[in-house]
Amino acid sequence: MKNSTKFFATAVAAVALFFTTNASAQKLGIGVNLGVPTNDGYSFAIGADARLQFDVSKQISIPVTTGYTHFLGKEVAGVDVPDFGYIPLKAGVKIFFDETGSGLYGLGELGAAFGVTNGSGTSFLYSPALGYSWSNGLDLGVKYEGLSKGGGNLGQVALRVAYGFKL
Repeated sequence: MKNSTKFFATAVAAVALFFTTNASAQKLGIGVNLGVPTNDGYSFAIGADARLQFDVSKQISIPVTTGYTHFLGKEVAGVDVPDFGYIPLKAGVKIFFDETGSGLYGLGELGAAFGVTNGSGTSFLYSPALGYSWSNGLDLGVKYEGLSKGGGNLGQVALRVAYGFKL
C-alpha cells in the first residue's frame, strides 16, 4: 500500500474517531488565502477554505480543513507553465499561547491535496502556521503550505484572513 494511501486512511480514521466519541465542532471558520509560490513556475496562489475546530481545551484544538487552492502558472524560459488547482483535506493541532483560547497561536496540519488539474493526482500536504485570533471571530494567519509527490515539491507562503463562527 502506498504511503499516501496509508496516511489518508489514518486521517479518515482519526476524523471518524472524533465523530464517534461525541465530539462536536465548536467553531466554523471561513477564510481566504493569498499566497506567494515558492516555485519558479507560478506567479500567485489564491484559495478559500472552511475549517471545523474541535476544542480539546481552551488552549488546544483539533482543526479539520478543506477548500480549494489555485496556483497561477507563468512563462518560464519560453514555456508556459499551466495553472494548478487542488482540494486540500487536512487535520492537525492548534495551540493557543494564551489561556483564554484566543490571541497568538501555532498550528500544524497534515493531509492530502487532491489535484483537480488533469493528471495531477494526490499529494502529501503539510502546513505549519502562526496566527492571531480575536475573540470577535477575526483570524489572521501566515502559513507555509507544501505539497510533496514523487520527489517533487510545490509550496506557498500565504496569508489567511478568516472569520470564525461559534456553533
